[in-house]
Amino acid sequence: MKKIYVVALVMMAVGVYVLITASKDVSTYANYADAVTGQRVRIAGSLAKEKEMVYQPDINPEEFSFYMTDANGETKQVKLDQAKPQEFERSETIVVTGYLKSDVFYADDILIKCPSKYKSEEVFIKGEM
Repeated sequence: MKKIYVVALVMMAVGVYVLITASKDVSTYANYADAVTGQRVRIAGSLAKEKEMVYQPDINPEEFSFYMTDANGETKQVKLDQAKPQEFERSETIVVTGYLKSDVFYADDILIKCPSKYKSEEVFIKGEM
């Protein structure tokens, strides 16, 4: 067998492996009920503003905890091993990726969607027409 065929075969195998690995990370949004399996899931929800947020950068700047309500209305504590994101309190939607353990969701990734600064202008323009 020629070397070029062996190299091509190895490259194809690596490509298939990368596609399979990447497809496992692409998932739809789950909720806390789906997270009881202990597997890594992605949950979208909103900040439970009536509950306590804890961020003490002088003690540990890489530890932040808050409460989030998922799409089913269930609220749980989320612990994030990152600094508190800017404009966090103004977020409309929060997406966390991690796992649930002992009724606490441990997130290692967070994405927040804040309201657009142009949203009020759009409403105003629509109202004039």
